[in-house]
Amino acid sequence: MTLANTFKDIFKSSFLEKAAEFSLLDIALALLISLAIGLYIFFVYKKTFTGVMYSASFGVSIVGMTLITTLIILAVTSNIVLSLGMVGALSIVRFRTAVKEPLDITFLFWSISAGIVIGAGLIPMAVVGSLFIGAILLIFVNRKGTDTPYIVVLNLENDAAESASMALIRERTKKNQIKSKTVSEKGIELIVEVRLRDMSARLLNEPLGIGGVSNACLVSYNGDYVA
Repeated sequence: MTLANTFKDIFKSSFLEKAAEFSLLDIALALLISLAIGLYIFFVYKKTFTGVMYSASFGVSIVGMTLITTLIILAVTSNIVLSLGMVGALSIVRFRTAVKEPLDITFLFWSISAGIVIGAGLIPMAVVGSLFIGAILLIFVNRKGTDTPYIVVLNLENDAAESASMALIRERTKKNQIKSKTVSEKGIELIVEVRLRDMSARLLNEPLGIGGVSNACLVSYNGDYVA
């Protein structure tokens, strides 16, 4: 057998021959398992969502992405010509939808990885791996921290009110750091990141008793902060 005949045998196939190579039972089984794992990923996403606006369409996209990836891998593993064409076709695809929550990227990669593993026929790996990843996310994302950062926003009339307010904040909090200070004709706006001692909002009531403090606000802070 020559090298030319070998390549000829690889690339020679008719539509009916390719259709006969597929097993409808295997395809249905792979897609059903992919659907089950996609729904499990969707369930974990709902339980661990901590953003501002929950997007149901993103959850449905997770399930659809798992199914689509499985179908693509099933097609790629069945035909070498199709695999080469698929790589070229997917290389021109560009997604411009912004991912607002960093954790959403984890679920996107999880759904794609699960689809790839299922399509490759490594079903036990996909099931065990997905269960383990889901358990880890449920444990760590839903864990309630005892050192939650908060932002205190104070509207002050003068420097004396600022000094008294900062002295009170330093006394009543474990950690504090000035994040922003704005001075205008109307007064001073001070933004301070704090760690509360007892996770109580009573701290906010005390600055209002200081002369020159016109407004006080406490908000949860989920951004980057200095430890």
